[in-house]
Amino acid sequence: MSTDQPMLEIKKLSKSFPGVRALHEVDLTAYPGEIHALLGENGAGKSTLLKTLFAVQRPDSGEVWFDGRRREFTRPSDALGAGLAMVHQELSLVPQLTAVQNIVLGREKSRAGFVDWKEARQRAARSLARLGFDARTDVPVHRLSVAQQQLVEIARALAVGARLIILDEPTASLTTQESERLFDLLRRLRAEGRAIIYVSHRLAEVMDLSDRVTVLRDGELVGTRTRREIADESDLVKLMVGRNLAAIGVPGDPDAIGEEILRVEGLSSAEGVTDCSLSVRRGEVVGLAGMVGAGRTELVRALIGADRATSGAVWIRGERIHLASPADAVRAGIAFLPEDRKHQGLVLHMSAASNATLIRPPRRRGLLDRREQREQTRALLARLNADISPDHPAGKLSGGTQQKVVLARWLKTSSDIFIFDEPTRGIDVGAKGEIHSLMRELAAEGKAIVMISSDLPEVLGMSDRVLVMRRGRVVAELDRAALSEEAIVHHAAAS
Repeated sequence: MSTDQPMLEIKKLSKSFPGVRALHEVDLTAYPGEIHALLGENGAGKSTLLKTLFAVQRPDSGEVWFDGRRREFTRPSDALGAGLAMVHQELSLVPQLTAVQNIVLGREKSRAGFVDWKEARQRAARSLARLGFDARTDVPVHRLSVAQQQLVEIARALAVGARLIILDEPTASLTTQESERLFDLLRRLRAEGRAIIYVSHRLAEVMDLSDRVTVLRDGELVGTRTRREIADESDLVKLMVGRNLAAIGVPGDPDAIGEEILRVEGLSSAEGVTDCSLSVRRGEVVGLAGMVGAGRTELVRALIGADRATSGAVWIRGERIHLASPADAVRAGIAFLPEDRKHQGLVLHMSAASNATLIRPPRRRGLLDRREQREQTRALLARLNADISPDHPAGKLSGGTQQKVVLARWLKTSSDIFIFDEPTRGIDVGAKGEIHSLMRELAAEGKAIVMISSDLPEVLGMSDRVLVMRRGRVVAELDRAALSEEAIVHHAAAS
């Protein structure tokens, strides 16, 4: 880490909302040539701190200094112009534009009054090449995977030449190999003298990357430690939550696994799924692993009728069944928690209660019974340790609480099969442990669990069996005895 003067100094920053103190006199510094991790559970104040830094929200008090000068940014473009850039966890790309158009958006160069697209493509290509981006850049970004869109976000930050870059959960949708490429890039940027503020719930990344760590809890600064002052991940956990947490849950008792409840044979779809077969039994957690783009999400989308299957057959409880739509899947007893909970799992402007009871809202004499809706929601969220008002807008909840609201919806149904797509993406360690525990509880109740995850420790810790996918096909099935990171990566990355 550089011993120069701080590039960024945040001094005594405070911010309150009606009935909530989000930040109280928080300090943070970032030096040239360092990676500074910012940690805290969901709701600890990390997002509020960054939003006030980038003028998305105005602080109640406190100061921001950058390059030795006090700054009062009035809009995000002021921060960008000063040399700060932020890569958000919730993607801020324009879905209808291409990767190139998104990267140069607002900074297009013109020639004779027209946008110089040749120069734009070259500029975008340089940034994307540093990330090992190998997808098409001439299609709308909504056609790219979440991980590919994340890389476009990072490339956009690099293209502006920012000297301080904030990354909010950048590896949440990346595979191990893609994450390693990103880490190599961040180390190069550090060596160039840039300052990196790194927000992540993946503590192994923090231990590997960071020079210093700042921890927030309940809107207050717990402390800042150098990497050498942190013995292991448990030290970070205690700083974040004030208590020790159990490790990722171990698989259940093999003898408690029951009969087959879901069987898929020869499933294919126009979205790249080819001749896939799988089975899941009661009480079993089956992990779906593979590189981003391997077809894991596409497989389950074809299974539940969200994408049209071109061939194949599905059996549920021994009965062959045709699922033409997600509504058919719900009626058949399948619960699906999508990877993109904000856009596919929730109606953000609606309340937690409306979202939690969306499939089966309580009615009285044909009308929505709002009192019963709130009571049901309180009971469901209590099971998930989510202490929020049923009337709270879903869009204003933390990521972990949003995931619990989606879970609550499915707990209200009689589903026997639960499909979790990246269930703990962008969720803090406390909420992650609670979701893992719930998944194990569901399995113990005789539910069948299918879990897609790019987090290999999560796959290894939660799965009774793992199916590895590559290029739209299931290429390996690994039982518990054969599970290891090396085995999964070998099958996922083989040529």
